[in-house]
Amino acid sequence: MSESLVSRTNVTAIGVLARMGYAARGLVYLIVGMLAIMTATGVGGETTNSKGAVRAIAEQPFGQVLLLLLVVGLAGYVIWRSTQALLDTDDHGTSVHGLGVRVGLLISAATHTTLAIFAAKLAWFGSGGGGGQPTWLSSDAGLWLLAVIGVGMVGAGVAHMVKGWKVGYEKFMRLPSSQRFWMRPLCRFGLLARGAVLILIGVILARSAVVARSSDVKGIADALNTLRDGPFGAWLLGVAAAGLIAFGCYSLFEAIFRRINNDE
Repeated sequence: MSESLVSRTNVTAIGVLARMGYAARGLVYLIVGMLAIMTATGVGGETTNSKGAVRAIAEQPFGQVLLLLLVVGLAGYVIWRSTQALLDTDDHGTSVHGLGVRVGLLISAATHTTLAIFAAKLAWFGSGGGGGQPTWLSSDAGLWLLAVIGVGMVGAGVAHMVKGWKVGYEKFMRLPSSQRFWMRPLCRFGLLARGAVLILIGVILARSAVVARSSDVKGIADALNTLRDGPFGAWLLGVAAAGLIAFGCYSLFEAIFRRINNDE
């Protein structure tokens, strides 16, 4: 087999894994957003995080099969994010900004690895495990690390909002020109909403670690609950939930239209 054919085969394999990964991420966010919408409108449901979305998938008809497909998709996403970071497939470079983006991609790979393991345990053993936080997180060093992670999440949230507002994602996506008039605002809304949620999670996490000295790791559900419990809570929760659904749609668009390699 020629070297060029091997290269094309590898590119195809990575492309399939990447698109499966984006689809899996989109499904998780669609479920998180829809459950939050149900809470905001008072028709049932509850705010949840990514693991809660995975549990919701497990409770559906053919849940076991759906979970296995989700595990494969999340594994593909982890491989793709790692490839993006280590091989710099999007040409972010080695500047301070470029390295920051690539570190963020590795963090994304790590967090989705945790979610994939949780889904796999749920599929094979009927329980995703979990339990409390590691004891080292309660130490001073652990609390400061959580604060740094919180600040990092604020930075990631700002980056999402800038990316959405400036439609920077279109550098890597080929949205159909005939459908761009509705796809663009939907993608923008989704990125702005996810960015706002990430900023809120980061603030909650940093404040909890530094002020309250709590080692509880916060997530999407905590951010949504904060919105729900504040002034105009139902409205704010509804807007955030709709935004997360929009982000789920954006992820599905990435599964279809994302340019996986720079030579595509």
